[in-house]
Amino acid sequence: MNTARLKVKDYNSYNSSYTTSPMAQEGNSVIEGSFYQQRPLTVREMITRRINKTLTFFLGIAIVITFVSYYIAMNYEAKLNSLDNEIVRLDSENQDLQAELDRLKSFNNVDTKIGEFNLLQKAQKVIEVTAMNADTTTVVVPVKTASNKFNWAIGY
Repeated sequence: MNTARLKVKDYNSYNSSYTTSPMAQEGNSVIEGSFYQQRPLTVREMITRRINKTLTFFLGIAIVITFVSYYIAMNYEAKLNSLDNEIVRLDSENQDLQAELDRLKSFNNVDTKIGEFNLLQKAQKVIEVTAMNADTTTVVVPVKTASNKFNWAIGY
């Protein structure tokens, strides 16, 4: 950019005909300023400008694509986090249900073993004792039908 600075201090020093003009009667005017002189562009400058505009356009498109990709990636990550939280919740619930199932199976195993050995039988004979006969009470020892090999461990 070429700038030219023009200062006009006295019209009388350049031309004597200016002294009789109406401009000269107003006083000595000063014109100052920065004047842009536009010169024709060279072919190299035009090619450089065209390449810069094209590259700027492609850069803008790349930035827009990057923002859209980032938004999509963040949405997928949020969905994955919610699915991960759901999996952790379901796994914890599954562990609780498995523990409850194991407990119920162990009660079922114990019930089955008790049923095999008939440990819970109804009384075959009922003995009634009066209070006056308290001195001669006899203790009836029930006969156990279970063997010593029975394990009382709870489990499968």
